[in-house]
Amino acid sequence: MSGIVTAQKKEAGKCALYIRLSHEDGDKTESLSISSQRLILSEYYKKLEGYSGFIFYIDDGYTGTSYNRPAFQKMLYDIENGIVTCVIVKDLSRLGRDSSKTAQYIHEYFPEKKVRFIAINDNIDKQYYELDISKDMVIDVKNLFNSFYPRDISSKVRSSLKSKQNAGQFIGAFACYGYTKSPENHNKLLVDEPAANIVKKIFSMYLSGIGQNTIAKKLNEEEIPCPSEYKKLCGLSYHNCNRLKNTTYWTYSSIRNILRNRIYTGAMVQNKTFRQICKKKAITLPEDQWIIVPGTHEAIIDQNTFNTVQNLLSQNSRQTNLNQNIHIFAGIIKCGDCGRAMVKTIRNGKTVFTCGSYNRYGTSYCSAHKIEESVLKEIILNDFNTIFQSVKGLEDIIKKENTQKYSVEMPEIETLELEAQKLANKIENIYNDYAEGLITKEEYIKYKKHYNRQLKYTNSRLSAFKDKIKPDKNQQVQAANLLKTRCINKLERQLVVEMASAIYIYKNNTIKIIYNFSDEYDKNFKNIITT
Repeated sequence: MSGIVTAQKKEAGKCALYIRLSHEDGDKTESLSISSQRLILSEYYKKLEGYSGFIFYIDDGYTGTSYNRPAFQKMLYDIENGIVTCVIVKDLSRLGRDSSKTAQYIHEYFPEKKVRFIAINDNIDKQYYELDISKDMVIDVKNLFNSFYPRDISSKVRSSLKSKQNAGQFIGAFACYGYTKSPENHNKLLVDEPAANIVKKIFSMYLSGIGQNTIAKKLNEEEIPCPSEYKKLCGLSYHNCNRLKNTTYWTYSSIRNILRNRIYTGAMVQNKTFRQICKKKAITLPEDQWIIVPGTHEAIIDQNTFNTVQNLLSQNSRQTNLNQNIHIFAGIIKCGDCGRAMVKTIRNGKTVFTCGSYNRYGTSYCSAHKIEESVLKEIILNDFNTIFQSVKGLEDIIKKENTQKYSVEMPEIETLELEAQKLANKIENIYNDYAEGLITKEEYIKYKKHYNRQLKYTNSRLSAFKDKIKPDKNQQVQAANLLKTRCINKLERQLVVEMASAIYIYKNNTIKIIYNFSDEYDKNFKNIITT
């Protein structure tokens, strides 16, 4: 729940009465309830003078470790527009539980915007013009303790979940297609016969020589619900974040995922991803860090059949040629109506992009949306040049981009370098323990193998981040030419990716370009598609 309520008083800037509640952060006491915070803030406001009114900004159910909360972002928007000149919270933890980011708002952002900040229970009233840094030290110490709490909770929860995973207990919200959670024990999987029969059918069809695309088409022709639709039909509030919202049918990827899933052999496979606290995006873990416990539930596919299918998949899978150039529009050009990627085809000697759904599954799911590659390139190139010619301070923008590139990647590099050094120290320490007879040879070999594996993974990530900040000579030349002529003659993959996040092709002969830097530059081009 997120809400905003306004009341009027005098003709001056308004007070933002900010309220946040999150059970995820352990906010379960009555004193932290929305009603309690609302009462405390409104009563405190009555004692203030010089403000024209107040606005309640309420984020109910949003963790303090993230600042992408709707009411909080609305409050920042109102600060930017001069509506709010004072922010009041019950205590510092209501503003946030990430010590560094919370401190940045209090010490830098609010003073810069001439905003007064008040944390009632922490006895903090910080005017933007104050020079006394003793208050800042108190704020930083309290912020630090506030950040410990969600980390402690997260650590305890993860420890509990890891124990369940190691014991072969299922901890997911939804059972894998083909299974259902036991009504008596939600950590136990039971076979869901209707879906399990479809899984068996998929394996049988693939073993008989039918390709994954053809299997998807046949299941669609038979009107068999795909996994996500099947879960909804079973009354589950399921949403697949990796699936396009308009895709409600079997696809190549859904067939492939079923054929590769070891859970159908009766083995529980978990811990495939890791999500750091304060981070939204999950990190995919290498397979040697997965937690795999065999024999935890009834198998749908026997081990021999599964192994045979894996061998066939490895033989038939197309290997990526790293030396082959990636097309400049790869991953960017999409069908505007179904959202699936456009695919490149050759028609009458010309390269043409066609809707992926149409190309794979026919007119039942989408139309062709065809556009010639040369036409698309000309449109994009002309629009890029129009933007370059209209932008002021282009040199400053390029310099800023280079600076931001380093500022974004360097913290990650420093963290990984520190982690690599810690692992190297651990390897050295276990050798010393072995030399002094504190651990056996078998233990030494076991620990060394474990730490070397972690070190290899860390170094591979470190290398990838370092590659990102290496100067690209081709980019440098292109930037120099752009500054000189304000015009480019040829599209490059890197430039397209940095300029545009998506290019949509619609069936009504319209192209829409979504630019990375500003919504105001999003462009529509009508009646330009040729086939």
